[in-house]
Amino acid sequence: MTGPESKPGRPAPSRAVLYGGLSLGAVSVSSAAALIRLAAAPALTVAAYRLGLASLIVVPLGIVTAHRQLRALTLRQWLAAAASAMCLALHFGFWITSLGHTSVASSVIVVTSNPLLVAIAARVFLGERTSPRVIGGVALGLVGGAVIGVSDGALGGTRLFGDAMAMLGAVAVTGYYIAGRSLRGRLPLLGYVTPVYGGAALLLLAAALVDGAPLSGFPSQTYGFLVLVALVPQVLGHSSLNWALGYVRAVMVAVVIMSEPVGATLLAWAVLGEAPPPLVVLGGAFILAGVFLALRAQRSAPPPRPGRGRP
Repeated sequence: MTGPESKPGRPAPSRAVLYGGLSLGAVSVSSAAALIRLAAAPALTVAAYRLGLASLIVVPLGIVTAHRQLRALTLRQWLAAAASAMCLALHFGFWITSLGHTSVASSVIVVTSNPLLVAIAARVFLGERTSPRVIGGVALGLVGGAVIGVSDGALGGTRLFGDAMAMLGAVAVTGYYIAGRSLRGRLPLLGYVTPVYGGAALLLLAAALVDGAPLSGFPSQTYGFLVLVALVPQVLGHSSLNWALGYVRAVMVAVVIMSEPVGATLLAWAVLGEAPPPLVVLGGAFILAGVFLALRAQRSAPPPRPGRGRP
């Protein structure tokens, strides 16, 4: 990882602080799958609580501390924030749904494969040149996905549907990180998460109401886990990673997120007694290796010219 990037008027944190923030983010987001399973509530309910409770904490702080920066945003930047919020809402809606149909290992491995999707999208839609490393990474990812699909298909049930929901979650989070990187260069952390978390919370609440998902009437244990889902992986985890986006390339944050499938799988094994099937472990190894190759290729690519790549 390269050193922290300093921003005009904003000194870069030390390496120790930056690494600490990235580590906190990785550990915190790894707890999400197990906590969601323990909450035992409908997917849209969990998603609405996760972003809703997180917004109750960060939005007031963001309005107080970053109101000047928020007022200075252009229409184009507000549209980017709206796109980021929509992608975040879709990500949680799809991914949390997947956890009700497939294993934690399969779900988290698939949903964190988004760097491969970024590489494919850059080639197909932007016409960017694709290095041999990226091609090799995508090929490994496809092999890994096929192995997981064969394993889950053999186990039957709705596992393949769960895998598909996790893949849609990966597509959505790709858009979230791309939009987020463009905004975090201009906004402090709380200024960024205020419109994004708040907007995503409203979208998920509306989706839960339209779907008829219950928002009350749960046992106290469920409410406790819903609060933990909001505080640990969201407020601590995602906010730590969003903070890091202000100082390092998005690809560097994606490298850190590669640890989430390992942490989530081990936690699900220890807490839920859910041992990952051997083929899922093998497929996950292929996918993570493919992501690593693609990320290394992006890291070695020349940085964009000043003024490019930001709204």
